[in-house]
Amino acid sequence: MPQPAAAGGMPAAPVESRRRGSFISESIAELRKVDWPNRAQTIQGTVVVIVAVLIVGIYLWGIDQAIRPFVRNVLLGQ
Repeated sequence: MPQPAAAGGMPAAPVESRRRGSFISESIAELRKVDWPNRAQTIQGTVVVIVAVLIVGIYLWGIDQAIRPFVRNVLLGQ
């Protein structure tokens, strides 16, 4: 079934294609509104994440060391 001609004699774009194009253009418009962090803020955020990961990692390592004898002797029966 042929598509109806739009103004100018060109066939109308499929609805899905128009939606995709609309989504992309709206996404670009929203990205232009974003307040992007500067270099100092990015470095500060990265340092905060690394410190948090180290703290949680050390905590989990300590818990693992504390319950290791229980797991080995009671649960595994060795």
